[in-house]
Amino acid sequence: MLKQEALQILRDPTFNIEEEILKLKKEKNVVLLAHYYQENEIQDIADFIGDSYALSKKAKETSADIILFAGVKFMAETAKILNPTKKVLVPDLNAGCSLESSCQPNEFKKFRELHPNHIAITYINCSAEIKALSDIICTSSNVLSILEKLPKDEKIIFAPDKFLGDYINKKTGRDMILWNGSCIIHERFSEQELIKLTIKHPKAHVIAHPECPESLLRHTNNIGSTSYLLNFVKQRQGEEFIILTESGIIHQMKKENPTARFYSVPYLEKDGLDCINCNNCHFMRLNTMEKIFLTLACEENEITIPEEIRLKAEKSLNKMLELAV
Repeated sequence: MLKQEALQILRDPTFNIEEEILKLKKEKNVVLLAHYYQENEIQDIADFIGDSYALSKKAKETSADIILFAGVKFMAETAKILNPTKKVLVPDLNAGCSLESSCQPNEFKKFRELHPNHIAITYINCSAEIKALSDIICTSSNVLSILEKLPKDEKIIFAPDKFLGDYINKKTGRDMILWNGSCIIHERFSEQELIKLTIKHPKAHVIAHPECPESLLRHTNNIGSTSYLLNFVKQRQGEEFIILTESGIIHQMKKENPTARFYSVPYLEKDGLDCINCNNCHFMRLNTMEKIFLTLACEENEITIPEEIRLKAEKSLNKMLELAV
């Protein structure tokens, strides 16, 4: 379908976008993968919802002809690396990631050269080029499992999230050398506002993603990936939770625990702007139902990766899938 024709269809007031997306998915044998941080309506029409690790596995296992990844670009790249013969699409090619942009290939290559006796374990929130320069990819779901299988004296570089790396070092007693990167969503929660919430809701569980700084993590022992946090909530029906991660996960939490109460921690004020209640990843929220329809109808925004880079990146991803079992 031509882009102009698809745009004209969108303007029709009788057009049912959800029905049309589902129809196109069936006609074109498309699997729609969505991260927990997507808008609610996107999560509701996805074939699979999950964190980076779960969606990586689904991408590897799919029999679909087309993978449409409702997430950020590095996630769609991961799907393409693992499925080179499939067409992989993303609703918005501008959906980036602060962690990815903080770790550029030329600088990372120099960093590795400074530490020649170290292996590089790299968080999946990075570009295909960085994956190609890494030995093992990990996610917040599987990094501890991967490290358990490596010698205690293994010298390791960890990139790009310094807060996740610091959490892992403290958790395992390792001394990994950390790249100086961070997630703009998880680093800006206000510790002061968190403390206020814990006083106001003393029975609430504080649950946090390990991409948060230590100043926040010290207020809870309930730390883990988005899938871990979702399961934590599921097991405690009707209780209260203070959330230290991107607010999109609350949609699934409410489904799993409809009688629970959820409190999002406000942000710090930054650059003179009031950041209270702005704890959504603006990169993730670039994806919309309209963009998903246009991407499916026109088969645009295809992910392409040079084969030399893809093969090297595939090696580090497969190492993750091997060690994370």
